[in-house]
Amino acid sequence: MKRVEAVIKPFKLEDVKDALAEIGITGMTVSEVKGYGRQKGHSELYRGAEYVVDFLPKIKMEMVVNDESVEQVTSTIVEAARTGKIGDGKIFVSDIEQIIRIRTGETDTEAV
Repeated sequence: MKRVEAVIKPFKLEDVKDALAEIGITGMTVSEVKGYGRQKGHSELYRGAEYVVDFLPKIKMEMVVNDESVEQVTSTIVEAARTGKIGDGKIFVSDIEQIIRIRTGETDTEAV
């Protein structure tokens, strides 16, 4: 089992969610986060004063998938989230050692 975490632009959330639903991924956790990478924020004007916005709003999507599905999930996210501009985001894939469904006590693949 793998955890796929994707940090994307907020306006791409629905596109990515719909694309993942088309390939059978329905369970995910979505969080509103802030951060920066190479984009390093931007300057804005407020009442004539310029200030720097260091952390930009992003969406973090997390899902756990079977090892066989990782390539399809990551390529689907890339296709749906890409704008071609800086700040499109990143995808992180990591191993999951154990999963336990609290309600039933099921573990691993049965818990997903």
